[in-house]
Amino acid sequence: MNPDRLRVVIDTGVLVSGLLQAESVPAQAFRLSAHAATLLVSEETINEAFIVLHKPKFKPYLDSSDIESFMKAYANMSELVHLPVMLKACRDPDDDKFLALAVSGAADMIITGDQDLLILNPFQDISILTPRKFLDFMKKQD
Repeated sequence: MNPDRLRVVIDTGVLVSGLLQAESVPAQAFRLSAHAATLLVSEETINEAFIVLHKPKFKPYLDSSDIESFMKAYANMSELVHLPVMLKACRDPDDDKFLALAVSGAADMIITGDQDLLILNPFQDISILTPRKFLDFMKKQD
């Protein structure tokens, strides 16, 4: 593992937006992070993404095989982190799993559009950025 490589958590909303709109800012942030960073996932975050993507409202846009292929590729390109303890820090308890993943996986940042997470920026020295701010951050790194 490259110690200089960013360690990044991507929340479910960014994943879904990026998958549904291939040229969107969330999609660009996902592609860039997949290329330039180590993506971190946990069983909890993978399960949430799988459940959300199978919601009936997404059926017109994604079929089961698309979802299965994406989830398999996403899991294979990511580092699986075990969450020994769940944190209780977010005003939306469903988002605590992303904070726990970031802390347990020694993440540098979380990419999200969720205000319940963004309001905590930074969280234990972990940056919490929107997809746009992540892209801006990465441009400055070049």
